[in-house]
Amino acid sequence: MEANGDTSACNGYSDKQRKDVRVWCDGCYDMVHFGHANSLRQAKALGDKVIVGIHTDEEITKHKGPPVFTEEERVKMVKGIKWVDEVVLGAPYVTTLDVLDQNNCDFCVHGDDITMTAEGVDTYHLVKSANRYKEVKRTAGVSTTDLVGRMLLLTRNHFRQGSAEYDIEKEAKSPWTGCSQFLPTTQKIIQFSDGKSPNPGDKIVYVAGAFDLFHVGHLDFLEKAKKLGDYLIVGLHTDPVVNSYKGSNYPIMNLHERVLSVLACKFVNEVVIGAPYCVTEELLEHFKIDVVCHGRTPIALENGKIDPYAVPKTRAIFELIDSGNEMTTERIVERIISHRLEYERRNQAKEKKEIEAFEALQRQKQTQKAG
Repeated sequence: MEANGDTSACNGYSDKQRKDVRVWCDGCYDMVHFGHANSLRQAKALGDKVIVGIHTDEEITKHKGPPVFTEEERVKMVKGIKWVDEVVLGAPYVTTLDVLDQNNCDFCVHGDDITMTAEGVDTYHLVKSANRYKEVKRTAGVSTTDLVGRMLLLTRNHFRQGSAEYDIEKEAKSPWTGCSQFLPTTQKIIQFSDGKSPNPGDKIVYVAGAFDLFHVGHLDFLEKAKKLGDYLIVGLHTDPVVNSYKGSNYPIMNLHERVLSVLACKFVNEVVIGAPYCVTEELLEHFKIDVVCHGRTPIALENGKIDPYAVPKTRAIFELIDSGNEMTTERIVERIISHRLEYERRNQAKEKKEIEAFEALQRQKQTQKAG
């Protein structure tokens, strides 16, 4: 592994003594989603340790409008991503060489989209000039701006089915954050999965739900569930099933998006995609489940009659968990709706700035070609 052009051998390190390559990533990490996680996964592949700098609420409000989550919530969410080693709160909006040096980082990594200050300055221009910047592919089809938009619209377009399920919006939007459909691939699931089976004798814990807009409440719940055993399996319900018990325009994120969001959590070992709403004997036997858990949220009966946890309750392996966190997906949506005008203005301003930057880049490329 190279750091700043020097190999470990040149630095006088043996393989065992080789200096860790420390990678710096920074951002708002507001409404942390699988796009953030995928960027951090790619950053981890470029080094040994990933150090994440998070902007304060004040800094974000100044440059792009109010964040949806508080800085404490954002720090907790980033710490829960399995590719993150350290988190630093208070990262400046413009990444400096001093920040890299203070945190013993070799270089900075960011996605291939543009991040700008309120004044329209590239936030990475200093580290780019010093050749201490590397770029990774942005995850197409998801952004915080897009997720906020889905909540504000209160439509069901985001979980289309049938022939339109993976259609991508054709309207003129920012090429970075104005997208609204994620194209799932098996490769992406493999990249997010650790691929490890339970060890013999492991105590296996099972939880199920929507896990929509994966948030700090989910994170605290899964951390407590994991402590009840050695291997945690999360069952994710399909979009129609989630809509049947949540109503309105839920889930905000479709099944494929929710799978990656949950797989990125460091407490989760495996995900069942499209798990049955009722926990059955077959499911318990197939995965050799020892404990089944549920949080404090109400349990909807299937068809208004059947307790979905009747089987594990009969087996005396069912446990209720108090995560100690009041956050729910509905509360996030309430936050967005209550600040609707602010968030709409924020989204419009961000898209306008990004479209202008994108068009300027295209003009620059055309000029270079012509020259």
